[in-house]
Amino acid sequence: MTVLDEHRRPSATSPDARLRAVFHHALATELPHRAEAENTPMTAERRRELAQELLRSAGAAHSEAELQAGRVLLPPEAERRIAEAVLAEVFGLGGLQPLLANPKVETINVNRFDRVFVQYADGSRAQVAPVAASNDELTDLVRTLAARASSEERRFDRGSPALNLQLPGGERLFAVLGLTAEGVTACSIRRHGYLTTSLAQLRRRGTLDVGLERFLRALVRARKNILITGGAGFGKTTLLRAMAAEMDPLERIVTIEDAFELGLGLDPELHADVTALQAREANIEGAGAVSQAELVRWGLRMSPDRVIVGEIRGPEVIPMCNAMSQGNDGSMATLHASSSRIAFTRLASYAAQSAERLSLEATALLVASSVHFVVHLDKAADRATRVISSIREVVDADGGTVVSNEVYRPGADRRARPAAGALRTDTLDHLIEAGFDPELLAEPDGWWAT
Repeated sequence: MTVLDEHRRPSATSPDARLRAVFHHALATELPHRAEAENTPMTAERRRELAQELLRSAGAAHSEAELQAGRVLLPPEAERRIAEAVLAEVFGLGGLQPLLANPKVETINVNRFDRVFVQYADGSRAQVAPVAASNDELTDLVRTLAARASSEERRFDRGSPALNLQLPGGERLFAVLGLTAEGVTACSIRRHGYLTTSLAQLRRRGTLDVGLERFLRALVRARKNILITGGAGFGKTTLLRAMAAEMDPLERIVTIEDAFELGLGLDPELHADVTALQAREANIEGAGAVSQAELVRWGLRMSPDRVIVGEIRGPEVIPMCNAMSQGNDGSMATLHASSSRIAFTRLASYAAQSAERLSLEATALLVASSVHFVVHLDKAADRATRVISSIREVVDADGGTVVSNEVYRPGADRRARPAAGALRTDTLDHLIEAGFDPELLAEPDGWWAT
């Protein structure tokens, strides 16, 4: 059917919607044929050039059809805006593209297609323009992103109303369909601005001081098993990346994630030997699901020096602790928790929900034999800066309780300060062997820049 044939049919849609439909129809029907006719491998740039040519041609035919139907033409600026939006939907991220192109935007919350809020890197928040013209358009955009994200099937419909994926730029998207109060599609996007980072960079940003930098470096090099805790968006993954950067580049690392986010294999000079595994949801028939817990067990068969779990959220806590206690020293994971002490309660609750149904006593013994340190992130008193506020050394288990010493404690500004004498002597000896200077623990106010 030609563009003119399409316009001869009666339509109750708006001028914008008619033009958008024409543009989409032109790209869907003509672009594959034009690409095939070139008989050579086509670059993404050339494909976009072809799309622009097709849109110019379709726009001219659309104007002729509108005039024949007695309709008023859209202004040239409006036509250009719609063409750019369609190109963004087909080749980019649709209405999300301008927000993701802004490096100052850290979080995007789409409560519905026309109610969008962002949080900037400085902590400020604002409502911004809609990211789609309708709920259906937003839903289609999310489905398009899901199709591009992986060769694996990524459903987004009433039967599978939640979607968790990584966008091309490394951002993490979570979307729901039909589960909100209004029954509309909603999504949240979190940007991890530092896919490669170091402890020194985090020190310069104010997340830690020089004493903490050297302490954490020694923990990694001494192959201590570490759990990083904190609230949502507090920088747990960023800190994990920075600590992983202290590992030997040739160490064999297996990462386990719900959705690819860590990206440790992006820089072969930093991490040359990485296998990244991602959990998988069931297919349409309800089969094929692979959990993080199963991936941890599989990962142990891949000869890792260290196992890293992006975030512990459930039953994977048991195989992860088993991995830490059975020769994979130096492994790490993150956990959502409001304090370093609460982390042990969260681990116990996950263990109780697992297939093994571990008791509190069994969980405490497992954690005490596997986790060496808990590093906790919080927001400083100014609520704008993310900082390390607490570090606990796991000592033992007493009944259903994990016994720990808080070797760095939060000060009045929530920044961590060393606690004199809290670190066990044998542990300090291990850290000194890994290059740590014990004098860094002697300053009660720490080494934070004033």
